[in-house]
Amino acid sequence: MTTIPASKKTSPTIESRDQLIASFAGGEKPKDAWRIGTEHEKFVYANGDHHAPSYDEPSGIRALLGELEQYGWKPVMEGGNAIAMSGADGSISLEPAGQFELSGAPLDNLHETCAETGRHLEQVKAAGEKLGIGFLGLGMWPDKTRAELPTMPKGRYAIMLRHMPRVGSMGLDMMLRTCTIQVNLDYASESDMVKKFRVGLALQPLATALFANSPFTEGKPNGMLSYRSHIWSDTDPHRTGMLPFVFEDGFGYERYAEYALDVPMYFVYREGKYIDAAGLSFRDFLKGELSVLPGEKPTLDDWTDHLSTAFPEVRLKTFLEMRGADGGPWNRICALPALWVGLLYDQGALDAAWDLVKDWTIDERQALRDAVPKLGLNAPIAGGGKLRDIAGEVLDIAGAGLSARARFNRAGDNETGFLDPLREIVRSGKVPAEVLLDRYHGAWNGDVSKVYDEASF
Repeated sequence: MTTIPASKKTSPTIESRDQLIASFAGGEKPKDAWRIGTEHEKFVYANGDHHAPSYDEPSGIRALLGELEQYGWKPVMEGGNAIAMSGADGSISLEPAGQFELSGAPLDNLHETCAETGRHLEQVKAAGEKLGIGFLGLGMWPDKTRAELPTMPKGRYAIMLRHMPRVGSMGLDMMLRTCTIQVNLDYASESDMVKKFRVGLALQPLATALFANSPFTEGKPNGMLSYRSHIWSDTDPHRTGMLPFVFEDGFGYERYAEYALDVPMYFVYREGKYIDAAGLSFRDFLKGELSVLPGEKPTLDDWTDHLSTAFPEVRLKTFLEMRGADGGPWNRICALPALWVGLLYDQGALDAAWDLVKDWTIDERQALRDAVPKLGLNAPIAGGGKLRDIAGEVLDIAGAGLSARARFNRAGDNETGFLDPLREIVRSGKVPAEVLLDRYHGAWNGDVSKVYDEASF
């Protein structure tokens, strides 16, 4: 989730809705300026007893952030606490229960992305060895109750933790017990954004299946392959989901702005503090009628902050965020951007991917999204068959797109090799969660703690 720097420059006041729409148009970039921004979260645990470290305990999250300063990372402060770090490789931030996230820099190619990931993991592992902590690559805590988890000293999280139980049964699980991998991608124009948004939404369930990696809850199988994805089904219906209107005629920046205006607010950020506005209307804010800031109108920074509080399967800011994947190991952190860059950054691949899904109905897309957390690649798709029946074809399209991009490393390799972990999943027929379940029922003898040996970085 977004971390707001403690000091922000003055932002223009919003005088008309045209400014909201223009904010999306401001993200348009020519193809040669398209970049890749990869975000990945991991769980932090103490090596001795696997507990989740609190912020302030010795060898806790504060100490971990401090250890990273030796690599050039600079602390971002809130209320006297370092709650994030900024550096050449982007930013490091804390999720609500201390999940550790790198939001990578915007990079030109996947070779750079994977090198960035490698640098980050080397740094945190070195810091972890000194502090006696490790890092777990899963989509959900395999063994922790909500009560066993700490909370981080971030103002926006305090507001969200109070609000979540009012709007869904699993919002606190989303905040405290899940990890994801995401990729942020650019668009050239409104029409380019629309097509990428549609392909991204329609095929997001495939990404969820391929990366499904959260089969355990509180020490036992939970009946799902991606419980993290299941959690989103009852987190907050006003700000999550498959956004059927994206596939309607006329969809574009204005329609997404209207959707975002209907997403209830969480907060307003003023003078280094978060003001609780949970459940209030941004439309009222535009009129100067927000009850917690009477007479004050929003700035463009307020709009940017508000956009970050919508959580659909694909999210529009000044770029598109692909949000369907569980957390996982190093090679899958590199594989997720490879999948979406291959599909969306080459016109031939984008057209081919759209041809594959364009005839699916709203109900068929929703049914697929609903089935994937439990069934993975065995989820039924429109027209008969299962998701696994098109998975290989989608990866072939992505591979062709990466080949066409022709981005090479020093050894002369293009980017297609980053898809290999996904090809192996399709070839084997088993998503990561199914592999873990096989081991739980086999070699692990029902001891979920073995996952710390299996899934740690």
